[in-house]
Amino acid sequence: MQSVISSTLLRKRQNKMSEIILPPGITLPPHVQPTDAPDEGADAETKAGALPTPTGWKLLCIVPDVDTKIAGTSLDLVRDQASLRQEEHATTVLFVLRMGPDAYKDSAKFPNGAWCKEGDFVLVRTYSGTRFKIFGKEFRLINDDQVEAVVQDPRGVTRA
Repeated sequence: MQSVISSTLLRKRQNKMSEIILPPGITLPPHVQPTDAPDEGADAETKAGALPTPTGWKLLCIVPDVDTKIAGTSLDLVRDQASLRQEEHATTVLFVLRMGPDAYKDSAKFPNGAWCKEGDFVLVRTYSGTRFKIFGKEFRLINDDQVEAVVQDPRGVTRA
């Protein structure tokens, strides 16, 4: 056992991780490079295919764009990039794009039916869900029971 650990540590130190021994029939996927935009020649269906399909009781939501201007001032003040990222990260309003096949199917947990539907703006707790970006735009996967309320007009909703 000691020699296996020593051998592995030695390979790591020498940056020889490509010598990983895999079970028969298993290969490592090619390296994936992130991109900030879809291919220029991609059609709308291909671009939409980049969005994941939620499974189980998950909801796929997109984070609405943060206004670059600071509201409530007589000056045309503009937020810096760090402030924009913080607002996007800590947002409480999301737009529901897709719902998993089991979302709101538990009649014991949701006796009055679904709390929201695709196309709704919903209010969630700050920092909710699994955060990820596709082509530079932030998305979240949240549980169906993380929806706190449906918001008709999200423009006036801010964190307290």
